[in-house]
Amino acid sequence: MKLIGGQGLLKRNYGLMYASPIALWFTIFFVVPLCIILVVSFLRSSSDGSILFKPNLDAYRSLFRPELGLVAFRTLWVAALSTLITIILAMPCGYFMARSKYKTLLLILIIIPFWTNFIIRIFAWKRLLDANGLINQLLLWAHIIKNPLPLMRNYVSVIMINVYTYLPYAILPLYSSMEKFDFTLLEAARDLGATKGQSITRVLMPNVRGGIITAVFFTFIPLLGSFVVQQLAGDKNMYMLGNVITDRIKNRNLPLSSAISVFIMIFTTVGIYFLLRSNKKAASRVRESLADQDVKLKPFKGAKS
Repeated sequence: MKLIGGQGLLKRNYGLMYASPIALWFTIFFVVPLCIILVVSFLRSSSDGSILFKPNLDAYRSLFRPELGLVAFRTLWVAALSTLITIILAMPCGYFMARSKYKTLLLILIIIPFWTNFIIRIFAWKRLLDANGLINQLLLWAHIIKNPLPLMRNYVSVIMINVYTYLPYAILPLYSSMEKFDFTLLEAARDLGATKGQSITRVLMPNVRGGIITAVFFTFIPLLGSFVVQQLAGDKNMYMLGNVITDRIKNRNLPLSSAISVFIMIFTTVGIYFLLRSNKKAASRVRESLADQDVKLKPFKGAKS
């Protein structure tokens, strides 16, 4: 307690009291489940699926099997490619929204897909991509193709649906970052001789780097554990780690599914750490560069004198 302005009024520090409910919620529904998963990953399951409290590393040894390594590699490259395509499409969308007069309307249009059930949206895409779907029928009607294209049950359908699903998650943080950006800086860069590409890569993108990293997090991390899209739009040769976890849970092999979950958690945590560290170093380099140059603007390389 402390006195305020000598008026004898007591002021208490309510910070701990305000933070206690969210800290309790975070502990019960996040920390405790993670601890349970970690503990179960070091145990063994019996033939009937019950957990035997006999610590061992059998589940982690199974992670080094060649077939599981192939699934992990497939998961990583599908998630990485889907994330890359999503970010490439989300960048111009966020840019246009940030400069548009109809921001509220565009935000509503971005959020509308969330109003529909996820499974229904996947089946809608299946109806579009099937051999008898709308896309193939239009191409056949226009005599562009003679036989239906194999757009379903392959990587094309899985990646397309992944991009469609997570595109709003990437657009929103990018839009939030670009809305705070001063677009007159792009005009200043052009006045100093920069091309459109240089002004985007050297002025805009460094300033919205935080939004890009957040968009990558919101896209790549959920894709590592995704299983519904692969199950409904892919085939058994396209199983990802999420599908393996689901199958092992159905077979009541909880230690192995927990070990895979721990692996994904460690992988994503390390990736987040290095991305945040890289972002911090980049910001430090920018501050040092500005200090060395005494905040003096210089023409871009190749600018006309």
